[in-house]
Formats: sequence, structure tokens, C-alpha cells
Amino acid sequence: MGPSDLGYGCKHEMDSNKLNNCLQIEQHTHKKKMIGEVAAVPRSLWVHPHTKIRSPTSISVSIPTNRTHLEKIKNPARKLSTTIASPLFSVKAAAASASVEYAEEPATSVKFPTSLDLPGCSTALSLIGTGFREKVFAIIGVKVYAAGLYLNPDILDTLDAWKGRKAAQIEQDSSLFDSIYQAPLEKSLQIVLVRDIDGKTFWDALDEAVSPRIKSPNSTDRNALSAFRAIFQDRPLKKGTFIFLTWVDPSKMLVHISTDGNPSAAEATIESENVTSSLFDVFFGRAPVSPTLKSSISNSLASFLK
Repeated sequence: MGPSDLGYGCKHEMDSNKLNNCLQIEQHTHKKKMIGEVAAVPRSLWVHPHTKIRSPTSISVSIPTNRTHLEKIKNPARKLSTTIASPLFSVKAAAASASVEYAEEPATSVKFPTSLDLPGCSTALSLIGTGFREKVFAIIGVKVYAAGLYLNPDILDTLDAWKGRKAAQIEQDSSLFDSIYQAPLEKSLQIVLVRDIDGKTFWDALDEAVSPRIKSPNSTDRNALSAFRAIFQDRPLKKGTFIFLTWVDPSKMLVHISTDGNPSAAEATIESENVTSSLFDVFFGRAPVSPTLKSSISNSLASFLK
């Protein structure tokens, strides 16, 4: 077998020294070709086969379904070097600050910070799911607001009884959501309007859902409802307005309204367990006003409770 039979393109009459030189040149050329092929592989594939990297100003990283996002919720002090996209919603780093993460509600494109510091809360609350509220007018569905539920991370430690449940089972199990409500730890519903709406109209729709759930209202309940109503009466609510309903414990709820997502003093304190529990049931009971929100939360909890 001669050099040409090896495929290196050398002539038969080459002496042994030239042959060796030829082999070295061909091997070097072959090695460079292989390096060039590796370099041609997109950089996004160098990180992880399931990882996607975008531009430095808008980072979006997705990882296979696991407990990482929810374990991070339980341990908010634990910082990751990248931004996570959980199985439920896309989490993106804010362009202005790489340390701030947001989850986008896909139907409305509203972005929710994954961690929230609110007045009256003992610790930062963590986002557990997002959804939207839609009203039907003349058979046409109109989106009114996006919503996200935030929990004190310690609440997750109280849910071991539901380990191994599938998302559909969790969604239909009112006892789990009752347990979340009864936990003497903070939870907050952040509502972001996606259209202009009159404050009275907003309250009337809320009252229409809350009041029937209070079978025999007492004076405490009526005073709480009156204080709640006063916040919204004669108040125009513009697109982009933030409304925070924060249960600091089962019988006490703080109401904040903000135009920039940074609430300060509470607009009202509602201290009636009949009212606060009825409002929680409006969103997380058997017939929630935002099925997409409850479904998102259920999927998130199922992932954590595997």
C-alpha cells in the first residue's frame, strides 16, 4: 500500500522523509478541519442541549422541567447566575438590571417580577403563577387584567400532604388552596389592568362575585365591604394600573393601588375573615374568575411537589 492509497495525495516516488512530512501536513490539515467544524457549532449548544441564550440585553434561558425554579422560591436568598424559564412561564432578565427577573403572562404580555417586596409583609414574596381575567361582551372575550399570585416561601413547606399529586388533581382539590389561605403567612394577588376601566365598574364586578359568598353578613363584614368599595368609587383606573390584594393573615387584607408597581401606604385595611376568605375563593375556589391563573399555580405546585 502506497501513500496515495492512504488518501493523502503524496507521490509514490517520495522518499521516507518526504513521506513523513506529507503525513504530518495532512494530519495537521485534517485536525484544523475538525476544529473548524467544532467552531461552526452554534455557541448556544455549548452550554446545555436544552439551554437557549439570547443577546446580553435580553437574556432568556430555558432548562428541562425540574424543581429548580420552585426550590429557588423556597430559598429566595439563593441566587442563580442565569435567568430561569420554568415550565409555566418565561422568566426574563430586565434589560436595566440583570438582577431583576420577570415572568411574562403570555396572553397579555404583562411582566411580573418573580420576587416582590410589599409594605406590611415580613419577607419578600415569590411568584407562583400568572393568568388573566376575561369578560365576554356580545360573545366577544375582552381581556381586562393580568394577575399573579405571590406567596411567602414558607407556605410551600406546609404542603407536603399533596406530594405526588398531578396538576389536574391539585387544581380540583379545594383543600390545598384552603391550606394556602389558612396559613398565617402572607400571600398577595397582583392585578395589572390591560385596559382603562372605571373604578366603580371594577368594584361592581368584584362585589358581584364576593357578596354572594357571604351568606349572613354581620356589621364587621358590611364595614369591610364599605371600606373596600370606597377605594374604587369615582376613581378612574387607567391601563397599567397595579392593584395589590395582600392577605397578611386569614382575617386581614391590605389593599394597595399603584401606577408604577411600587406601592407605598395601604389604601385600606380589610379586617373581616368573611370578606377576605370570600375574595380568596373568587380567585382560587371551585369556580375561579381566572381559570388560567389557577391552572398556572396548579402546574407550578405539581412541579414542586413531585
